[in-house]
Amino acid sequence: MKTIWYYLWKVLLKTSLHFYSKKIKVSGKKNIPKKGAVLFMVNHPNGLIDPLMVTTHLPRVNHYLVRAAVFKRPLVKKFLSTLNLMPIYRIRDGASQLGKNQEIFENCFDIFKKGETLMIFPEGSHNRKRTIRPLSKGFTRIVFGALEKYNDLKITIIPVGLTYQNASQYPFKVAINYGTPILANDFYNPEKLNISIVKLKNEVSVQLKKLSVHIPDDENYDDILNKLNKANVDFTKVDFVNTMICEENIPEYKPKNNNYLKPLYYLIVLNSIFPFLIWKIASKKIDEIEFVDTFRFGLSTVTFPLFYAIKTLILKAFLGWEIAIVYLVTSLLLVLIYTKSSPTNTEV
Repeated sequence: MKTIWYYLWKVLLKTSLHFYSKKIKVSGKKNIPKKGAVLFMVNHPNGLIDPLMVTTHLPRVNHYLVRAAVFKRPLVKKFLSTLNLMPIYRIRDGASQLGKNQEIFENCFDIFKKGETLMIFPEGSHNRKRTIRPLSKGFTRIVFGALEKYNDLKITIIPVGLTYQNASQYPFKVAINYGTPILANDFYNPEKLNISIVKLKNEVSVQLKKLSVHIPDDENYDDILNKLNKANVDFTKVDFVNTMICEENIPEYKPKNNNYLKPLYYLIVLNSIFPFLIWKIASKKIDEIEFVDTFRFGLSTVTFPLFYAIKTLILKAFLGWEIAIVYLVTSLLLVLIYTKSSPTNTEV
């Protein structure tokens, strides 16, 4: 029953993401083992949209760790646990809370022992910068802890690169790139644990820098990013953009594409005025840009279908089912046409 519940939400979220994003490019899925313990290591540029993006495009049932602050309310905690989410505590949650991580780690060990999958974000926090930040060693504690507890266990690590074309704007494009499998056992040496940790972190970091757009975080970062934005490059062409950065061969200024579908956008707003106003009010309370997509997507997934359903029932009551269904289908098609056809320029 839990698996059915999981897949129902997966289908719902994947369908909603299809309406929310212009294009989701997925590559490297052939690298994902069909069975056995797997740890997905994902960079973290865009809040809670990141795990949704990866999970809805995984062929396997997945578990993942998210920051403990999300689990503060009991009902939310109970609901998220039914979808295989687990809290991870950080120093910012209070030093007294860190002890709770041991129970979470034990759960992760058991997940691997059962031959299941786990997703974590080794950078430790979200950040919009187009760079792979230093990785936390927390994931090595989970992996090596499981190998120490279960001697016959094999764990495959799959780095996953996420790159957004214009995060926090609607609609966005995103590239999800699954990397080359890494057998964690090849790096585990309990007698030289610190060296094992460094080597595994480096191996994952090297792949993540190839799987997502990576601008070295040095004094040239802002200059390179500005040039890429002015050239209006498609960041979801990850290999192409990384080659530009590496070879310092960034094109000259390219004007942004005109959005000739803007009248269609205003028509959708008029047809969805209450969900739109709810979002406008809620957006004023968001203090981190990385959570704009998370809240907009979450609210849209609930309010738009509900609003359209209510209007459909009202039309049915006065004009009959034929008119009501035509209205509902037309409303959904308008959103889909705008989402898939409007230009996605680079953010400034």
